Amino acid sequence: MNTRPLGRSGLTVSALGLGCMGLSYGYGPATDTAEAVRLIRAAVDQGITFFDTAEAYGPGVNERVLGQALEPVREQVVIATKFGFRAGDPQQGVDSRPERIRQVADEALQRLRTDRIDLFYQHRVDPQVPMEDVAGTVRELMAQGKVRHFGLSEAGPESIRRAHAVQPVAALQSEYSLWWREPEREILPLLEELGIGFVPFSPLGKGFLTGAIDERTAFGASDFRSTVPRFAAPARQANRALVEALAGLAAGRGVTPAQLALAWLLAQRPWIVPIPGTTKLHRLQENIAAADVVLSPQDLLAIEAAVAAHPVEGARYPARLQQLVGR
Repeated sequence: MNTRPLGRSGLTVSALGLGCMGLSYGYGPATDTAEAVRLIRAAVDQGITFFDTAEAYGPGVNERVLGQALEPVREQVVIATKFGFRAGDPQQGVDSRPERIRQVADEALQRLRTDRIDLFYQHRVDPQVPMEDVAGTVRELMAQGKVRHFGLSEAGPESIRRAHAVQPVAALQSEYSLWWREPEREILPLLEELGIGFVPFSPLGKGFLTGAIDERTAFGASDFRSTVPRFAAPARQANRALVEALAGLAAGRGVTPAQLALAWLLAQRPWIVPIPGTTKLHRLQENIAAADVVLSPQDLLAIEAAVAAHPVEGARYPARLQQLVGR
């Protein structure tokens, strides 16, 4: 797989990464450990070098699985993990106190079976802790050799600038896809200005852009999409129009809807690295193939027209979660 630079940080990764959250958190019961390890190692075998996890995905479970899977190939891969929630539990609120950041780093190193974290993100901005203190703490961890690069997730422009002034930010991770394009307004121009890479999570719209979800789809109680307004049955029914339009364009190009959506993201900037997640080997292979899809200017115009003609209905987060983003 081709590689891409994450901004001007010096960090280079595969054009697509693997988001590991869904292996243990957010979309239902955790995947069997042996099966998850096989999937991660298959990703390595097929050229993926960038793996995304977090203390909060379990908590701790996801990092342990990733550590087990990647230990034999540690020198070939880039591992990103995150700090920022109290006790590693998003339900308990944010916590980016310096002592907590240091604790999370040490525990993550043990769970990941490694001596350094390649990219250490603040999972969500903590309004009670000055961004300068957060960036300064990560800078200290970098000086100690425990962390190589600093990242932010779902941060707003002011927080990004304040952090970057203390310790250069290598990458911002936020949601971005054909059905959530808010980062184009302020975030992408800012990242271009500062030389920060962009790592879109949910690049397939939490599965919706694949075409596999409709108004009849049932989500389990542990699937967080059951709480998301955009995934309420009426919204799903309305949003099928966009998915069907994109599916038609994909068929015309001889690719799947998921591949079209990923190729569109890759075409937006050379320093964008999406991290689609999956628990299935055939979906992993489908996603990886998207890195070889090159969209023409005409393709991109047709996609823009389809999106403009089919506005997405429903908020992307329930109110309590939306309060944590863009700070």
